[in-house]
Amino acid sequence: MTSLATAAPKRLDRCLLPRVVGLPDSLARMGAIPKDPTRSNRTFTIVVGVLVVLASLPVLGIVLLSTSVVDHHLAPTGAILGVLFAAVPVVPLVYAYLWLDRYEPEPKSLLALGLGWGAFVAVAAALIVQSVGALVAGWSQPTQLAVVAPVTEEAAKGLFLVVLLVWRRHLIDGVLDGIVYAGMVGIGFAFTENILYLGGTYNGTPGMGDSSSGHIGEFTVVFVMRCLFSPFAHPLFTAFTGIGIGIAVVTRKRWLKVVAPLLGYAVAVLAHGTWNGSTLLYDGAGFLLAYVVVMVPAFISMVAFAIWRRKSERTMLRQSLTDAAQRGLIPYTDIGWVVDLRGRDQARKFAAAHGGAQGVAAMREYQQAAIELGYLHWRFLRGNPPPDFAARGRAYVDRIGEVRPHIAFPNGQVMTG
Repeated sequence: MTSLATAAPKRLDRCLLPRVVGLPDSLARMGAIPKDPTRSNRTFTIVVGVLVVLASLPVLGIVLLSTSVVDHHLAPTGAILGVLFAAVPVVPLVYAYLWLDRYEPEPKSLLALGLGWGAFVAVAAALIVQSVGALVAGWSQPTQLAVVAPVTEEAAKGLFLVVLLVWRRHLIDGVLDGIVYAGMVGIGFAFTENILYLGGTYNGTPGMGDSSSGHIGEFTVVFVMRCLFSPFAHPLFTAFTGIGIGIAVVTRKRWLKVVAPLLGYAVAVLAHGTWNGSTLLYDGAGFLLAYVVVMVPAFISMVAFAIWRRKSERTMLRQSLTDAAQRGLIPYTDIGWVVDLRGRDQARKFAAAHGGAQGVAAMREYQQAAIELGYLHWRFLRGNPPPDFAARGRAYVDRIGEVRPHIAFPNGQVMTG
């Protein structure tokens, strides 16, 4: 198996001294990661973006009809309140996932596409399948709620992760990335669903509350139950699929590459079905039982697992980059400024103070290339390098060598934390 040290055309001078803080414009065009022309970033963004836009049209239509029309008259209050109150948990949830993602931040454009996919594509797909199924198969409402909805909704949400796995596989480095992308899709889905429930309840839409409109009491109950008590439900369910996708990326076992995503999806459906089905028990009181016995422990366990994975990534990156430094791929003294989050921020502030915006850009470029190298090298050390390992590794090492002479760390210190 070829290592990065032999794959790279040249080794990095470990005694390299910084000259100036800043990245020349010429370097911005050099060392780019090789791309498959049939799987380019632009193509992926365009295709998924078009799907999001197309799906938004019917979804917005359904939302408006469900929340803005009462007795054939326009009544936008329900829609406005639905959007405003459904947005309450969105920002804290997104921030929590961005915090988890700090070691190797995913592209903001992809995270936004994940939100859009959940809010529009997944909702549209689930509604279409459920509606057609109800007409053709005559599913009862309990069956729709406890079986059909979990199966279709988790499939629609998980499809984004599958598309990402096929089209942008190199962006998923493990379980934590799977959780983050799944979380974004789940947040988007819950946002649209909450608008429908909140606005529909306020306006008295059939099946969502009293038949008359303006019921703040029922609206408040729905808001508390969905947006305050269980805003994490959809992100939690889809996280199981994300974990399965993450395992499929890093495992060396061929059978597990197939079984892990399927098993993750099955657990997502089971958790979702248990949650939905609980509302059918004991005149709705089963919801509280499921919340205490199932949802809260599952949520706490998932949070603990995600935080543990986040912490383990720091250890993994340090070990990986230390080995890379021993092979001459990166200066050993730089590792702390890349791996330690506090050191990373200090280095960027130092770059901003001495090199302005260009200095920060250079520092970010260097740190990102080093982090990407760390993840890639770790897969090599585990004996599971991706097919494009040599090309990507060479590009990362080249990028590090190109940018390193144009950055400097605070007072020449070595960050060891």
